[in-house]
Amino acid sequence: MRILVLGGTSFVGRAVVERALATGHDVTLFSRGRTGSELFPDVERRIGDRDTGDYASLTGDGDSWDAVVDVSAYVPRHVGQAADALADRAGRYLFISTGSVYDRTQAPQEGLDEDCARLAPERGTEQVTGETYGPLKVACEDDVQARWGTRGTIVRPGVVAGPYDPTDRFTWWVRRAARGGRVALPGRPEQPVQVVDSRDLAHLVVALLADDRPGTFNAVGPAEPTTLAALVQTCAAAAGSTVELVPVAPEPAPLVQPDPAADVLNRRSAARARAVGLTATPLATTAADVLAWDRERGEPELSVGISPAREAELLG
Repeated sequence: MRILVLGGTSFVGRAVVERALATGHDVTLFSRGRTGSELFPDVERRIGDRDTGDYASLTGDGDSWDAVVDVSAYVPRHVGQAADALADRAGRYLFISTGSVYDRTQAPQEGLDEDCARLAPERGTEQVTGETYGPLKVACEDDVQARWGTRGTIVRPGVVAGPYDPTDRFTWWVRRAARGGRVALPGRPEQPVQVVDSRDLAHLVVALLADDRPGTFNAVGPAEPTTLAALVQTCAAAAGSTVELVPVAPEPAPLVQPDPAADVLNRRSAARARAVGLTATPLATTAADVLAWDRERGEPELSVGISPAREAELLG
C-alpha cells in the first residue's frame, strides 16, 4: 500500500511512519522539511507548506496514493486545500483529530463514545488556542466527512505518550517520579487519567488503512482505567524509585484537571478502536521507554511542570 503522510517527522507522525514501514508499506512524507531531515533516509519526501497552501509537490503527473494520513491539519482550510490538491488521486483519507471535540456538558457521566455530542464547529478564526482547538478540529472533521464521504476515517486520540513527545506532559511525571521522595500532587488523587502510547495509536492507524475501514474511533488508553495517583506510582515503579504522594493546593501541572465536571473527558471508551486494531501497551512499559529516551537525550529542560523550588514551597 502507498501511504502519504501529511507531516510525519515529529511525534505521532513519526510513530505512524515507523509502523507503516515495519509492516511493509511504501511511505511518502509531505512536510516543510525543516525538522527531522535525518529521519527515514530511504523514504520519499515532498516539500510544501500547509500554512501557505503550497501543495505543488503533490500534484505531479502519475502521483497517487492508496491512503493519506493527515497528522498536521489544525484548521479546516488545511483539510479543504489538501482535498483540492489530492483530488481523486488518493484512496482513503485518515484524519488525526482529538478527544477535545466532545462537548462535556452533554456527556454521560459513565463515559464518552464516538457518537456523543461534539462542540460547535469554529470557522471564524485560525488562531489555535485552548478555547478554539477543539471547535476547529470539529470543523475539520465535518469537512473530512463532506469531502471524502465513506473514504474518510477519523481517529480521536486522547493524551499521547511515548518517546519523542514534544509536549512534555507525560515525560514530566516520568522524570519527577524517577527522582522519588515526597511528590507534590496538585490535584485530586482519584482523578481519572487517560494516555495512549504513540505506538498503539500508530498500530491502529495503519490497521485502519490496511482494512480500508471508514468510521470514527477513540484512541485512548491504557487498557485498564487509572488515576492520577496511580499513574505517578506506576511511573515510579518503572523507574525503580519510591514516592510519597502529598496532595497540595491546586497548581497548574501536566495532566491535572482540577474540575471534577471534566472527569468525563478522561472516561472515553476505546471499545470500537480495540475491536479493529488498537493495541494496549502497559502503562509501565510506556513509562520505562519514555524514561530511557529522556535520559538518552540528556534530560533537557521541560516546557511544562512544577519547578523544584515551587514544589518545595507546596510541600512546605
